[in-house]
Amino acid sequence: MEEYEQYLKYSGTTRFSSMSKADLTNLVQRGESSILEFKQKVTSPEKLAREIAAFANTEGGIILVGVGDKGELIGLETYLEEEFWLKQAAEQECVPPVNITFELFQIGQRDILIVNVPESPVKPVQVKASKSSKIRKVYIRVDDASVEASNEYIQVLKQNGATQGITFEYGEKEQILFRYLKEYSVITVSDFSNIAHINSYRAAKILVNLVSAGVLDLYEKDGKAHYTFSVKSV
Repeated sequence: MEEYEQYLKYSGTTRFSSMSKADLTNLVQRGESSILEFKQKVTSPEKLAREIAAFANTEGGIILVGVGDKGELIGLETYLEEEFWLKQAAEQECVPPVNITFELFQIGQRDILIVNVPESPVKPVQVKASKSSKIRKVYIRVDDASVEASNEYIQVLKQNGATQGITFEYGEKEQILFRYLKEYSVITVSDFSNIAHINSYRAAKILVNLVSAGVLDLYEKDGKAHYTFSVKSV
């Protein structure tokens, strides 16, 4: 314990958590979700970068390292290696880097590392290209999984923070779209392209603009973007 206190004092990146064991247990009992991920251990910065980027591109979240998939508080012999790999993932594998912070929770002689991932003010956060794909990828959090974002979702992320002053034309295509949504509640780019007799590029551009204007909401399902009326606009 004394050695940990000395390390934490000079590391500047990790501090002891103020949570009680009951707090941690209650958090774990909620299960993995759009804002919570369990990791029994850390394997590589490349895989961790996906989780970090996904949280940063969505609403932020917490990664609990030393916790099994079913919520078992297994713990780590020491958190130092995991902290190192997580820093590598956030600072060197994510573009732009993500400013994660760490808290340490001890159970007996073992460690639980609490990783706080903030929502990024600059989106999208990309994961550096791998040797096989050579293409940077964008991940988002959907329920309890980190999934690759669709092209439309990436366009919405790029417009994040620049929604003021965005307007849309309520023309013939938009009227067709709104009538469809009133009847079926949800639409995809291909659906809109078909009913409005426009190409996919134009359909996606109209839908993305309406999301940025706050008229529509966007969610990912089965690797495809789906659009609905925004709750705020109803």
